[in-house]
Amino acid sequence: MQKISIDPITRLEGHGKIDIFLDADGNVANTYFQIPELRGFERFCVGRPVEEMPLLTNRICGVCPEAHHMAAAKAADAVYKVDPPPTAKKLRELLYSGFYFTDHTTHFYALAGPDFVMGPDAPIAQRNILGIIHKVGLEIGGKVIQARKYGHRIVEIIGGRKIHPCTSIPGGLTKGITEEERHEIEEMGRWGIEFAQFSLQLFNDIVLGNKEYVDLILGDIYTHRTYSMGLVDDQNRVNFYDGKVSVVDPEGKRLGKYAPSEYTDWIAERVEPWTYLKFPYLKKVGWKGFVDGVDSGVYFATPLSRLNAADSMATPLAQEQYEKFYETLGGKPVHQRLATHWARLIEVLYAAERIVELATDPEITSPDFRRVPTEIPTEGVAIVEAPRGTLTHHYKTDQRGILTEVNLIVGTTNNYAPISMSIKKAAQSLIKNGAVITEPMLNMVEMAFRAYDPCFGCAAHSLPGQMPLKVTIRDVNGEPVEVLKQHCE
Repeated sequence: MQKISIDPITRLEGHGKIDIFLDADGNVANTYFQIPELRGFERFCVGRPVEEMPLLTNRICGVCPEAHHMAAAKAADAVYKVDPPPTAKKLRELLYSGFYFTDHTTHFYALAGPDFVMGPDAPIAQRNILGIIHKVGLEIGGKVIQARKYGHRIVEIIGGRKIHPCTSIPGGLTKGITEEERHEIEEMGRWGIEFAQFSLQLFNDIVLGNKEYVDLILGDIYTHRTYSMGLVDDQNRVNFYDGKVSVVDPEGKRLGKYAPSEYTDWIAERVEPWTYLKFPYLKKVGWKGFVDGVDSGVYFATPLSRLNAADSMATPLAQEQYEKFYETLGGKPVHQRLATHWARLIEVLYAAERIVELATDPEITSPDFRRVPTEIPTEGVAIVEAPRGTLTHHYKTDQRGILTEVNLIVGTTNNYAPISMSIKKAAQSLIKNGAVITEPMLNMVEMAFRAYDPCFGCAAHSLPGQMPLKVTIRDVNGEPVEVLKQHCE
């Protein structure tokens, strides 16, 4: 059996590799998407004071520290049973919207965009952000840099630092914002709305205006009919910071909604011996393996799934794009995973609009930005939507607030099963009958995971005490001498 390895995979956060195994006829027999890194944050956070978690966990990832910062702060609120005042919640969401605006912009232009703007079969040296700038012009490149600058500036104003914010604590924040800072944020948000609309028009012109790309999006190669998940507000509108998790089936029917404290009733996690990453699935449906369909508990959590799981967007311009999205793609739900890139741009617009809404809220500059906890700490769960998926933080403490147990289900972990399925399906669709394997062909296999915007730096961990491990000891000639295993078949 022939093996083809894509190692390392490219244009993602973290590390991973793809092994493709071909049968005697040159067809794909199986694929394995392996995550070779183990971080272990859940274990070494045990024994720390829970109020340190917003600072500790945002070191998990340099790409989305704001997501862990917010989830940790909200979980600490729950541990202390304290409800932050309205201004604190609005400031946190304002910071989070600035982060979303920057993060989604980065993925679209630097990680996913080269496959569409340059083309999936363009020379590898051109499939990058520099290739995009060369093709579409320096002015657009400047706008992308400005978008990132503005998003980081919003995070800095509210969070204290451009990266790894430090102001969210149990009960609220350590500081508020001034009228001058509020005005600056408002102006950046208004610029962001124009940039988001520009990006959507660019997508419309380059991608939707190209029949070959549309056929690729709507084709079967990158299509999976799984459950969709996303956080929604009390009106079932998309929300990144707060609400309940909505779950809809492959037909678009809502299976239900759950509060953060109920996540263990809905989500279970499975371990396979060939990777450090876990495979979450819907408990209420059950694990049927890496398969599609209403009987399979596999779900995905991405910008596309959030739109599928919600009834609408919460801002007017994003709602217009939401309606256009489903009208163009044939109604809800959409299962074509490459459409996630379009959904991501709709969320960029929503984030920008939300920045302006919050920055013009009369309460945003109130000095009432923290409520001091008074209850004895116990246990707390919080959920936010990281850009790449639903993020759950679950903490248990002793009566002094020292952590005794930590569980994290991060955005990418939710998507590990569907990513693996997407890679296999793409490989089986593209590599057939002993065809000559080319770099563009393998890049199209990688496109299967890029739609999910995976971040494996924070996602890699294993169930305590059951870590599958296989170590092969080789001699100086590379020949196996001994194989050591634990929890492997």
